[in-house]
Formats: sequence, C-alpha cells, structure tokens
Amino acid sequence: MVVNKLMEFFVNELSDQQFDALAGGLTFDQNGLIPAIAQQYDTGEVLMMAWMNRDALAATLQEGRAVFWSRSRDALWRKGETSGQTQELKELRWDCDNDTILLMVNQTGVACHTGRRSCFFNALRGGQIETISEIEISPDKLYGK
Repeated sequence: MVVNKLMEFFVNELSDQQFDALAGGLTFDQNGLIPAIAQQYDTGEVLMMAWMNRDALAATLQEGRAVFWSRSRDALWRKGETSGQTQELKELRWDCDNDTILLMVNQTGVACHTGRRSCFFNALRGGQIETISEIEISPDKLYGK
C-alpha cells in the first residue's frame, strides 16, 4: 500500500523539470540507450533485462508500467502488449554510476518470451550448464501463433 501510494505520487507529481533532472543525470550510451533490469519487487527475483531510452523512461513513469525500447522493432515496447504478461512499476532505482536502471515491478505471469518466469533460466553449476526453470506457458499461447 505504501509503495503504491509512493509510486502514484511519483508518477503523478513528477514535473517536466524533475524528469529532465532525473533523465539528465543518467548515462545513456551512444545510441541513447541504458540497460534496465526488471526485478520482482517483493521476492527479489531477477526477471529480465531490456533497454530504455529517454522516451521509454518517461512512458514508464507516466504509465506506471514497464516500457522499454525494442532495438529489433526500433520502437517503444510496452511489456505485455502482445502477451498480456505485464510489469507494474513499484519503484525506480538506478546504480551508483548512473548507467543502469533497476525497475522494481510486480510481474503478471511470465517475464520471458520463452514462457519462463525469468529470462535468467540458464546456469553454470559444478562445471555443467543447466536449465533451472521450466516453461510455464507455451510461447505460441503467449503470442497467439
């Protein structure tokens, strides 16, 4: 409840000047992008990594949901727009070097396009590569193929 109220205030009350100060303090790469990691807010589970540009950051804050920059589509990508597997923004953080964003989100369904909860389903354990997460939903079902 407190987190939702804080985010609601942050999204609704962030002035253009405050947004410019926030975005201006971040280090975007030569393509205008910054890595953004999505993490489940209540469990700490790392869900995925994607890219954001300034417009994606603004849309994320305005809409209260994860919006990324799709390099393959060359367009904004609202997480879940085709699959329904959305990420509600709970908190926005950034690292000490100002070059990586951390989105604390509430993930609806799976985060990975492979149908797994997390995109981080491969692990090196004891010198062996393992798949540590099973497919929860068929990608064909997610994307209506």
